[in-house]
Amino acid sequence: GKEKIILKTLDIERWNLECEFNNLDHHTDLNGADRLIVRRGQKFTISLYLRSGNYQPGLSSLDCVVETGPQPSEENGTRASFGLSAVIDTSRWSAAVTSPPGNTATLAICSPPDAPIGRYTLTLGQSGRIEFILLFNPWCPGDRVYMDDERSLEEYVLSQDGIIFRGSAKYPVPTPWNFGQFESGILDICLKILDMNPKCLKFPGKDCSKRGIPTYVSRVLSAMVNCNDDKGVLLGRWTNNYDGGVSPLLWRGSVEILRSWDRQDCLPVRYGQCWVFAAVACSVSRALGIPCRVVTNFNSAHDTNSNLVIEQYIDEKGALMKSREMIWNYHCWVENWMTRPDLKSPDFNGWQASDPTPQEKSHGVYCCGPVPVRAIKEGELTFKYDAPFVFAEVNADVDYFMKKADGSQSKVTYTSTVGQKISTKSVGSDAREDITHLYKYPEGSDEERATFEKANHQNKLLQQQEQDQGLHLTIKVGSDIRKGCDFDVFAVVTNNTESQKKCRLVFGSCAMSYNGNVGENCGFKDLLNVELSPGAGEPIPLRLNYSKYGGLITEENLIRLAALLLDYSGGQPMLALRNIVLDNPEIKVRILGEPKENRKLAAEITMQNPLPEPLEECCFSIEGANLTVGPGEDAKVKIYFTPTHSGLRKLVVDFNSKKLCHVKGYRNVIIGK
Repeated sequence: GKEKIILKTLDIERWNLECEFNNLDHHTDLNGADRLIVRRGQKFTISLYLRSGNYQPGLSSLDCVVETGPQPSEENGTRASFGLSAVIDTSRWSAAVTSPPGNTATLAICSPPDAPIGRYTLTLGQSGRIEFILLFNPWCPGDRVYMDDERSLEEYVLSQDGIIFRGSAKYPVPTPWNFGQFESGILDICLKILDMNPKCLKFPGKDCSKRGIPTYVSRVLSAMVNCNDDKGVLLGRWTNNYDGGVSPLLWRGSVEILRSWDRQDCLPVRYGQCWVFAAVACSVSRALGIPCRVVTNFNSAHDTNSNLVIEQYIDEKGALMKSREMIWNYHCWVENWMTRPDLKSPDFNGWQASDPTPQEKSHGVYCCGPVPVRAIKEGELTFKYDAPFVFAEVNADVDYFMKKADGSQSKVTYTSTVGQKISTKSVGSDAREDITHLYKYPEGSDEERATFEKANHQNKLLQQQEQDQGLHLTIKVGSDIRKGCDFDVFAVVTNNTESQKKCRLVFGSCAMSYNGNVGENCGFKDLLNVELSPGAGEPIPLRLNYSKYGGLITEENLIRLAALLLDYSGGQPMLALRNIVLDNPEIKVRILGEPKENRKLAAEITMQNPLPEPLEECCFSIEGANLTVGPGEDAKVKIYFTPTHSGLRKLVVDFNSKKLCHVKGYRNVIIGK
């Protein structure tokens, strides 16, 4: 008969997790090398030092058990037991010794590419337990977040700083942001966010078993970055009163926000607005290994009743009346990269929009997405999750009505363009990439019409048949409108008819916040007799003085211009709107000396005061990934910092004073070894 082989269990005295080698191999080295952080679907190796006996292929055995979460179970995929195989199997948990026989053994271990992410323990026979963290792996073709372009991975997973676009559609303003996903302690905080989510607190075993599904994780993050239903990270506030917290404009990065939330025992950090919510979601996604980018949609609609129409009301002077449905000057969300096997068609793999700003509830919770960007473009509104809301943000119509003093109302002619210049930072550069074409077909195209038919967007279909009127009204502004200056803006009225026209023009301006709320009047004129010859165009100026607007505008530097034209011979009133952003002064950053890692460096920072009055209580502050900042002799002009890692880094500078605040500047610095 056959001889029975008795396997001898490896007698392990100690081990080395080879963190430096493994973390580098798994693109987690920026987290440091003091613990093992690996990605799923890819092998890692540890060195075993044997107390007695040697490793013998085919004769040595080792029972391995991996577990994650508070209730590990094999049926939930949160526990697996396996022995030594001849070779690694990348489709399941497996282990193999890859070194020749001897008293040390190199043990290779691999997880399946769909394993739940999180903290794991690995038990090696009777010898002891190893702890490690497992993350999503966008470098692994078997992982749902796989991305096959190295430059994109560098940008959307590994880059610790970026640019978020704010301002207006006509004038997108780049805002530097420090995502800092590899800074000390951030990964632990990101895992804590998953652990504090209500689904985990209620059904921990079930929640942990779903952490291998990127759609599930990104939906959890979309709910947990705001605190509206849970122990989430940020509290939103859209008034100009930020008592008891920090103005959203003061944040320069996600690190301080995440650390504050962790320090104060999961109490929400005050305060966030859309770009802050999106930036924090981006930091957490990248930290966990999901490729992510922040996206800005200019002229973004907030449709509360899902009819794809935003109804706005103005009074007889063209001033906007309060309404729950708004057009935001811009709105930011994130896109995460993943496949969508739940949607049965590979056409909807790729970028998925997900929005952590609390606007409307989805299945009873303030979260939104992930929904395939392609589904928005095609008008597929039944696709999970929240397609109708995102579709409206980029496609809704705006109808304006004028409410008269006697209580009657009439429709106003207004050409609206919701969903403009959808923007994100380019791969490998600070330039703006326009991704509007990923969300919508060209205006007026057959494909656009087919999309509206599929989405049942009746208003848009009717509108495409309406003809142009004879009078035309637009607002024009100069190129150089700086905060602190007086300047003119123009309402341009053109008469395209054959006859003489007599009109009334109401032209006003008011302070506004980026989410569409309007404030005090900054300048106004009401012309009762504007006469226009056939074919003539008349630019009518409105002077905006700093002495008037300076004390009214918010920290966003936004002014809303509205022109209302009433034709005495009949026809609908016409409305033209334009939001303008006043330029802040430029901050200049000059690096003194050669930047090298772990060597103290000085930067000279200069900024010219643009206001016709002195600035008091001035303060410069800086932030950047892998920088430790020490105070200089004169911190207002010269700042000292020490880069701790080599490579390209953004040095983000923020200037604040009583009259002029949240002026941002940045400088890309290449740090040598």
